[in-house]
Amino acid sequence: MMERPRVLELYSGVGGMHYALTESCIAAEVVAAVDINTVANEVYKHNFPNTCIYPKIIEGMTLDEFNKLDFDMILMSPPCQPFTRLGTQKDVLDSRIKSFLYILDLLPSLTKLPKYILLENVKGFETSVARNKLLQTLENCRYSYQEFLLSPTLVLEQFPDLDSMEASDISSFSQTLSADDNNMEGITADCCANEIKNGRDETVLYKLEKIRHVKQKQSQDNNSSTQMIQDFLEEGLQDPSPYFISTKSLLRYALILDIVGQTCRRSVCFTKGYGSYVEGTGSVLKTASDVELASVFQSFETLSEDEKLTQLAKLKLRYFTPREVANLHGFPPEFSFPEKISLKQRYRLLGNSLNIHVVAKLIKLMVE
Repeated sequence: MMERPRVLELYSGVGGMHYALTESCIAAEVVAAVDINTVANEVYKHNFPNTCIYPKIIEGMTLDEFNKLDFDMILMSPPCQPFTRLGTQKDVLDSRIKSFLYILDLLPSLTKLPKYILLENVKGFETSVARNKLLQTLENCRYSYQEFLLSPTLVLEQFPDLDSMEASDISSFSQTLSADDNNMEGITADCCANEIKNGRDETVLYKLEKIRHVKQKQSQDNNSSTQMIQDFLEEGLQDPSPYFISTKSLLRYALILDIVGQTCRRSVCFTKGYGSYVEGTGSVLKTASDVELASVFQSFETLSEDEKLTQLAKLKLRYFTPREVANLHGFPPEFSFPEKISLKQRYRLLGNSLNIHVVAKLIKLMVE
């Protein structure tokens, strides 16, 4: 292994790849981080004051600028919107992928090809034209490569030592957390089994939930090898009031909220709209541990608005704080935001973030 590889971090954001590199314990130096988002760059500089940041679009960098950085490794997480299930799925026709295609065009012309390249993106990228262009470029440059479709919970539970893991070991790891993975409380396993046996797994129980959802959520929440939500919460949160969900949002979205309790072992992905939008942007936390969802939502649609609000108030629902979202993504305790970064900006910067623990294992696997 080469001594202290020089790393170029593209689409650097708030530094998720940098933290993963640190966690991998690979002795490497990030020689430059490139991102056009000025707010993200402020957060990056706050946490990594000694790293050089290029506040520009990637396609605005010349071949000569790239060559002068003399890097041995590229870490990057290109825009996911062209490929995500809830996005436009325009693939290479999406203007946001232009910079990635520029990198692919530029790579063969570099004076020195980087020895290592790690790219992270969402499920959906693996069937894209962009991915095919990536593989063609890698093959033309005579790289060897491996592709992984990973669920963080499966990797961290079943393969804590990813170092010895082969690609074939995880070929079936296609489980992902999606926006319809809603939590189900107060339904017994026996009830679910009987309903499914009778062919009614599409029966809506309450809160628009179906039996098949119950089975999946119970399986996840009963997996003792996965940490509970309570392990990621801020201790002694002084003022939770900024995180409570508005009355208007509760009434409008109550039936589609993904609600998790402190003893649950799952949540859905957090997007950059979290905190501003409700539908499909991430889970919300039920802080009333002694109240079951079933007791609140059964016969819910027959109630008046005032009665609905009275029922919902029992759950004491709130958004996860930015620190808690960062915890769920694997950011270390020392990660922080400058005070001037607003709550909305913090959520936007953390949305769709990578899982630092998984990426750290992949970096280690790649280099060692």
